[in-house]
Amino acid sequence: MNQKNKTTGAYVRNVTKRLSYFLFVCLLGFTSYAQEIDVLLKGGHVIDPKNNIDAVMDVAIANRKIHLVSPNIPASEAKQVIDVSGLYVTPGLIDLHVHVFHGTEPLSYIADGHTSLPPDGFTFRSGVTTVVDAGSSGWRNFRQFKQQAIDRSQTRILAFLNIVGTGMYGRFEEQDVSDMNPTMTSHMITRLFPDLLVGIKSAHYWGDFTQVDLAVEAGKLANVPVMVDFGEHQPPNSIEALFMKHLRPGDIFTHTYSYGPANRETVVDEDLKVKPFIFEAQKRGIVFDVGHGGGAFSFRQAIPSLQQGFLPDVISSDLHKDSMNGAFKDMCNLLSKFMAMGMSLQDVIYRSTWRPAQVISRPELGNLDVGVEADVAVFSLREGNFGYMDIRRMKIDGSKRLEAELTLRAGRIVWDLNGISAPYWQTELGKK
Repeated sequence: MNQKNKTTGAYVRNVTKRLSYFLFVCLLGFTSYAQEIDVLLKGGHVIDPKNNIDAVMDVAIANRKIHLVSPNIPASEAKQVIDVSGLYVTPGLIDLHVHVFHGTEPLSYIADGHTSLPPDGFTFRSGVTTVVDAGSSGWRNFRQFKQQAIDRSQTRILAFLNIVGTGMYGRFEEQDVSDMNPTMTSHMITRLFPDLLVGIKSAHYWGDFTQVDLAVEAGKLANVPVMVDFGEHQPPNSIEALFMKHLRPGDIFTHTYSYGPANRETVVDEDLKVKPFIFEAQKRGIVFDVGHGGGAFSFRQAIPSLQQGFLPDVISSDLHKDSMNGAFKDMCNLLSKFMAMGMSLQDVIYRSTWRPAQVISRPELGNLDVGVEADVAVFSLREGNFGYMDIRRMKIDGSKRLEAELTLRAGRIVWDLNGISAPYWQTELGKK
């Protein structure tokens, strides 16, 4: 064989070897892809407001993250397939207003107190995967809150830091202007815990705008929003002045539909008309949060508001010991209540997923983007005759109710109401 033929033969063998290796790698890659989906939620109606998805699709989860959202993902490509046909699949809910600094301090109201709740017992069962504590702690005791609640919970806990250094220890402590330190509050956020602290809280102040202004000063220093609970003033302070002169666009007014005219100015007047400046404030960028709670939600305010086109930006619970057994109950009940007042399923999901994520500047939350941590809720939408109450024990009827069937936190199943993710025990017994 001459040198030319030898060279040609070697070239052909080399090309053949490379082609074989390429085909092997492709086959290996295909096989790996077929096994890399850990959980496949199959056949559910996906509602993902950020990505404008409102259709039947499959959701694939791999390595605790969203892997793919698409129609007809082959079941053979997943280690576990869960049939969610007939159910609604959404991002895990974000509850923007809770109190979860649970503790045993006997004299405390909410900070390290019995009124706050351990979150994991009240979140997953209603599709909530992220909560934002609304000022239970201040800069003096946030590290304690982190150690005994945040670090010990499966629920993702973020927080608004109270402008009062001791947080919500008690009403008298919350009047102490000398403990309202914008510099220390902002330092706690920017220097120590920027990943956990998303804003400042002002609440329960009996005086003028002093506490709000100090909170806004801290918000400016830390470049975060302020949430204001603006009740307990006698006579009530002007909320028009609050919205137009003291708060910034992006700041949050909570307990929007509260009715207690002796202590706080209401958004709806005595003739059941939404005050015109409310619409202007919302256009200006003031964020209106429900913050239902045990004493801060009235149909007298909410129903006229919705009928006249004033909808909340965020639907939140104000979860604590006194709200969960009252009219609030849980987030499923709260979202269903707003549906009974005329909002659509898509509306309430948006206001409890993507919208709160935007308010606290956490774009990685409240959506099903490929690559984000797989926080997912699966709901049934039951039809029947249901009753919903406000905090004054007034009632309305509704024909639909959401119920959390399945909740995944970071790709792990943390709630399964009817065992839709589990095999039947007889089948497993037969394998042995």
